[in-house]
Amino acid sequence: MAGRGAGVEDEMARDVAAERAQIEEVIAGRTLVDVFRDTVAKLGDDNALSWRTADGWQHLSWNQYRDQVRDVSLGLRKLGMKPGDFVVIQARNRPEHLIADLAVIHAGGTPVSLYNTLAPEQIQYITSHCEATYAIVEDAGFLARFHAVRRELPKVQAMIMMEPDDALGHLTSWDDLRRMGAEEHERDPEAFERNAAAVKPDDLATLIYTSGTTGPPKGVMDSHHQVLWMCESTMTWLPRPAGSRHLSYLPFAHAFERHVGHWYGLYFGADTYFCPDPANLFAYAAEIKPNDMIGVPRVWEKLHSALNAGIGAEPDEARRAGTQGAIAVGRELVRHRQAGTEPPAELAAKAEACRPVWRALLGKVGLDECEVAITGAAPISVEVIEFFQALELPLVEGWGMTETTVGATFAPDLTRPRNGTVGMADFGCEVMLADDGEILVRGGNVAQGYYKQPDATAETFDADGWLHTGDIGTIDDDGYVSIIDRKKELIITAGGKNISPANLENLLKQHPLVGQACAIGDRRPYVSALVVLDAEAAPGWAKAHGVEYSSLADLAARPEVLAAVQEAVDDCNTHVAQVESIRRFTILPVEWTAESDELTPTLKLKRRVVHERYAGEIEAMYATAKPEEVREPQPV
Repeated sequence: MAGRGAGVEDEMARDVAAERAQIEEVIAGRTLVDVFRDTVAKLGDDNALSWRTADGWQHLSWNQYRDQVRDVSLGLRKLGMKPGDFVVIQARNRPEHLIADLAVIHAGGTPVSLYNTLAPEQIQYITSHCEATYAIVEDAGFLARFHAVRRELPKVQAMIMMEPDDALGHLTSWDDLRRMGAEEHERDPEAFERNAAAVKPDDLATLIYTSGTTGPPKGVMDSHHQVLWMCESTMTWLPRPAGSRHLSYLPFAHAFERHVGHWYGLYFGADTYFCPDPANLFAYAAEIKPNDMIGVPRVWEKLHSALNAGIGAEPDEARRAGTQGAIAVGRELVRHRQAGTEPPAELAAKAEACRPVWRALLGKVGLDECEVAITGAAPISVEVIEFFQALELPLVEGWGMTETTVGATFAPDLTRPRNGTVGMADFGCEVMLADDGEILVRGGNVAQGYYKQPDATAETFDADGWLHTGDIGTIDDDGYVSIIDRKKELIITAGGKNISPANLENLLKQHPLVGQACAIGDRRPYVSALVVLDAEAAPGWAKAHGVEYSSLADLAARPEVLAAVQEAVDDCNTHVAQVESIRRFTILPVEWTAESDELTPTLKLKRRVVHERYAGEIEAMYATAKPEEVREPQPV
């Protein structure tokens, strides 16, 4: 396994060269335009895109998908779009989002998807930064945010709205755009193919703007060659058959969904179903029975909590105990697999008897036909991963960044991933550690850099092709990578101890009542934490514990909740060194969401925002410190 860690032998390094040569041979000279054309030719009338209306599920075949891309693409050119133009798209997960994306590409432009939660000033920043000339929005709600900053977007020549609206005025409707394109096709039947043929592998396939956890977002430049390189690398270790059902719900502005739900889906021919509201995710899954499922850790954490709450609420004591026992058997089986040992015959027999229970639990949330489940984009606890593996859902953790297209490491063997790690370097990739433990990545999946930010590009992408990821980690002798934390987010206490806040936060979130947590302690005498309750789990917990409350803020102030969170803190502290233990905590009477700005659209913690917004609460945890708390524990 070449390039899996530091000190790789030359002979091993040649393996990576062979892997890369294999990828390059497959994708040489190709673009997303070519991939789309070939998939349409192969799958034709098979379902490509599916969405739900009041009349049930609606479908577009690959042929119909291509026709709509053609009409929208020609409509954009008729409207005045030129090759090289940038077009921003703000819409939920729906067919028109991907149709617009491919239409812009086929017209020679670069599509840029915007998070649905962006405020007007954030929309203005990205739209101005990439100098977009056109904007495509879903409905009047999104349009209002553009109108709030319209005077600051002088380069935007026209706006198109997907949803029909009688008050469009001077705006262009989606239907009108399609009609314009259809007329152009009638006038010049070769125009679409002619425009598409001009797209080259080194052209930009998109800009994906980082979620801005530490400052203004940066536009990561993804070329067609880079995107297809990642697709072929993925295909080598994670091949998927045409027609596999994928449930698309994460934002297309995020690299995870952009790759799995769009580019990779084009690559192998997925049957993509859209869920525009993530709150309905598992209700949709129960109908669709997806063959793969991706999720950020919070998705899996919330599902884990919901399933456990449902089990705990089972009134029949025997059924409840039977379900809990079946999960315990599954966990024991997982641990044997992790250790590489054969399970005893008695355990194997118990597992066989438990399988109907496991399938029933997964069936309730539509995951009983799921063949691949992936968590990524942020840290997750082994406890949560093991829970789903105990139900024989093949949940594995991968790691990557926007700057690596999507991935850099993954488990090469889905039947026995190494829990607690994020796998090993993807096919064709190299991963190694810098002297300070920072993870470096090199491969054809690494982005070209940051758009119009040469200084930031030079700082992150070095002359030898290595991406300096900003993540601190370790690599074991077998090449498996473990992530410790973000380099810039490590807590360095007043005593000089380096501590991972993410590790502490994940331990705290194992308690069903804790929705979010933020560990504090940089240049402080000890570690403290801000805790936010889980608004979805709170009602069930309160009912089970006989606690009546009128609001989340009211519940946060109850002594029973304080005691429960203290238990979570105490349990967390048993898993870490004394110097890392949490000495003080504050339960906040609020909920953290992307809309309230403490979280990114993919539910990552915005530490800078939290530190600024709750500065008073943070200072209070240190202002009344006792002498024994301030004294830094001495190493043994």
